[in-house]
Amino acid sequence: MTVSVVVPTHDQAPYIRPCLDSIWFQDFTGELEIVLVNDGSTDNTAEVVEAFIKDVDSDMTSYASCYNEDDDIIERICHKRYTAQGRSIEVLTNPTNKGLPHALNIGFEACHGKYCTYIPSDNYCYPSMFADLVAALEEGYDFVFSDMLIVDDPGNVIRRFSLPTYSFERSFCDWYFCGVSKLYRRELHDRFGYYEQDLLAHDHELFLRFAEGGARFWHIPKALMAVRHHDKAREVGIHAPANWNRLLEESKNLTLRARRFADQIGK
Repeated sequence: MTVSVVVPTHDQAPYIRPCLDSIWFQDFTGELEIVLVNDGSTDNTAEVVEAFIKDVDSDMTSYASCYNEDDDIIERICHKRYTAQGRSIEVLTNPTNKGLPHALNIGFEACHGKYCTYIPSDNYCYPSMFADLVAALEEGYDFVFSDMLIVDDPGNVIRRFSLPTYSFERSFCDWYFCGVSKLYRRELHDRFGYYEQDLLAHDHELFLRFAEGGARFWHIPKALMAVRHHDKAREVGIHAPANWNRLLEESKNLTLRARRFADQIGK
């Protein structure tokens, strides 16, 4: 089984390597297909990604294996730092920044997995994330999401973000409570389309579209991803104050849309 992971990035060079490592070294024993979309970065993102791919191919490491009493030496075993089995990475590049929804759409259009998700390049996954999410999807659900830890720029935990048990009312009518630690069936894109490119709340809108179409959601009460909360010096893009206010307004409108939908179907 293949799981596809889109990693969109724009000027996030300091965080890309930990993000990619956290995906590569998952406990999941199936295939993980990483599609990294460099969306017109102007920093050294391309160089960081190139170095990662080079290390995947050739970097070596070692560990102390046995104390040889006769020769009074500690023997070491050398091995490749990265295993290629069950992992792959493809890099797509936009020459100019076209925005996150566009980057996500071209990333997902390149995916081949049964299940898919996207990981913002400044976040990182805990080792059991994909094994746990896949196990839930294999039970028959279409979309599975989990709790998260919110961390600061250096990676210190600020708080745990525990999401409510899923219901349409709680997860979409009260407010948007699906988070970013999620995995879903790729066929949902075939049925309901992709991300709206003119929205900041693009994931909120798409996942609401899934739910309105009858997708079966499930919540895992386990923190499986670290989501970075940057300091004010990095309040850029969607986190810039002007965009943040727009994002909240879009989410308010989507919440009202969910309430109207619930009223129409008698939920």
